[in-house]
Amino acid sequence: MEVEHRKREMSFLLPIRTSTALALFVSLGVPTTSRDKADRQGTARAGEEQLAAAGPTFYRDVLPILQEHCQVCHREGGIAPLPFETYEQTRRYAAAIRIATQEKTMPPWFADPWIGHFSNDPSLTPQQIATLAAWAVAKAPAGDPRDAPAPRRWAKSWTIPKPDVVLKMPEGVSLPAAGDVEYTYEIVPAHFTGDRWVQSAEVLPELRANVHHAVVYVRPPDSNWLRHAPVGKPFTASTLTDPEDRRGAHWTDSDVLLVYAPGSSPDSWAATMAKFIPAGSDLVLQMHYTTNGRAAFDRTAIGLVFLKEPPAQRVLTLQLTNDHFVIPPGAPNYRVEARGTLPNGATLLSFFPHMHLRGKRFEYNILHTEKPADGQLGRRIEPLLRVNYHFHWQMSYRLAEPRSLKAGTELQAVAWYDNSRGNPHNPDPDAAVRWGEQTYDEMMVGFFDVAVVANQDKRSYFIRH
Repeated sequence: MEVEHRKREMSFLLPIRTSTALALFVSLGVPTTSRDKADRQGTARAGEEQLAAAGPTFYRDVLPILQEHCQVCHREGGIAPLPFETYEQTRRYAAAIRIATQEKTMPPWFADPWIGHFSNDPSLTPQQIATLAAWAVAKAPAGDPRDAPAPRRWAKSWTIPKPDVVLKMPEGVSLPAAGDVEYTYEIVPAHFTGDRWVQSAEVLPELRANVHHAVVYVRPPDSNWLRHAPVGKPFTASTLTDPEDRRGAHWTDSDVLLVYAPGSSPDSWAATMAKFIPAGSDLVLQMHYTTNGRAAFDRTAIGLVFLKEPPAQRVLTLQLTNDHFVIPPGAPNYRVEARGTLPNGATLLSFFPHMHLRGKRFEYNILHTEKPADGQLGRRIEPLLRVNYHFHWQMSYRLAEPRSLKAGTELQAVAWYDNSRGNPHNPDPDAAVRWGEQTYDEMMVGFFDVAVVANQDKRSYFIRH
């Protein structure tokens, strides 16, 4: 296996440390023979036929699975193209559902099952997969409608509960049919006269197909960030006249409220924690649009659900970033690393890796320094998450059990890229690829969320004691 790597420390968030880059290879499982595979397939078919004879029906057996695992996307107004809320909507796709669930392409989930446990894992159990397969084998019987569970109630177009507030771009963005679109910003006044604690947040673009990603920042009233930029109107760095504002359009340490990307889920926190929006703040949307052959118009909205009382903990979004790398032409397995130490203790909550079309794998680790019996300092790598990256399903991964981390804990993010012709999404395998905003460029960002005491903001969190 060809392995190349570059290392970078944790952007502006954590102090720079020097150390050698680390490679980690994990081999899981054992080779299987064609006879083994045939035996398993035969056993699976026999099980499906037995279940089919037992009579799984849509209303009694299939609909509860769809409600729990599928309708978050497959519903009227959801992000999936097909709703699976009624028998008539679902019946014709029984065979396709059987294949997709057996191959585990649906529901989408890309984390290594041997590393970590995550509360938002939508994966089906073997029994649920067998039930859907047996239903398809039995020609998708409807059954008795009286066996159906109560329908799930969704807020219109929203995955989160009905928002307390919906903030929409005051002015929409016109997109060309072709060409690159510079990062587009819009400052949205929130008009909050008091502080707000956000328990759930969701970004809802009008044109999902054109939105590569969106980042929503909180700009407090005392912040000078983008202070000369227009309010309530879209703008880009190149349209700004103030030099400081132009720099601010490329770099900020403002609080992140939410990150949206294709396939991502909204943020929702336990009742004991929330994100904070100070009174008088604006929300700043950073939109990365792409073109698809048709001129279009987008007016993205943000939905917020508030806690009624201040929580015990405040959620901060941090990141491990490396923007100094060059992926050689044709490299099938290029490694880029970022690492840093936590300046204070925190509770680790979730992960959100971000790359572009050459992204292959992404992992988060804790690096432990240990002194074995021979007295030589060594490193032990504790894996937290490994993801087989999929650009069109950029998902967050929320720890089933949040992890308490001490000050000084060293975190590592490692990204692997496939710039070869074997990557079907690769826009140009002959190009040397660097950090950049467009999808034919690359990024290496390992977002992660932590909870700290409620009165601690990001700036005070990074003061070391």
